[in-house]
Amino acid sequence: MGRSIIKFLTDFGPLLIFFIIYFKNGHDLKIAIPPFVLATLLSLAIIYFLDKKIPVMPLTSGIIITLFGGLTLYFDNKIFFYMKPTVVNLIFAAVLFFGKFFTQKPLLKIFFQNSIKLQNEGWKKLSYRWIYFFIFIAVLNELVWRTQTEMFWVNFKVWGLLPISFLFIASQMPLMNKYKITE
Repeated sequence: MGRSIIKFLTDFGPLLIFFIIYFKNGHDLKIAIPPFVLATLLSLAIIYFLDKKIPVMPLTSGIIITLFGGLTLYFDNKIFFYMKPTVVNLIFAAVLFFGKFFTQKPLLKIFFQNSIKLQNEGWKKLSYRWIYFFIFIAVLNELVWRTQTEMFWVNFKVWGLLPISFLFIASQMPLMNKYKITE
């Protein structure tokens, strides 16, 4: 199996498993969360087995999925699971914002230095855009889970957040091209 297929499955497989189990079992979060947590942990193990390291974002997401999934089941309170995307996105925004004070350069530059070459101004602008995006997604998640049905929120989480994220990433291409370092 190709590495790109494995990468895709480790990134989106757990979410797909959650979605399928949730809808096949009468829209029950208590039934869908355990396989989601297990699939997430299995994905992290596969990533580690292949790369001998786990990138920060999947590791952070995996820890929070496990923690909030566990809290949801232990306390029998779905609010923990609803708030997980909010917490994840606020953590990512805070890390990008405060990280620059500790590293004296944008953390995105450190994370992607081997795959993307940008001028410092480009890294700075891209970092701020990601910070704003993570905050936007956190607020959007809060609005959706607090005002809509659980089924709507699950669909939004799977079919709304993903396209929004892809559109945001695509919208950053002009900035990245403008500040790209050509060797």
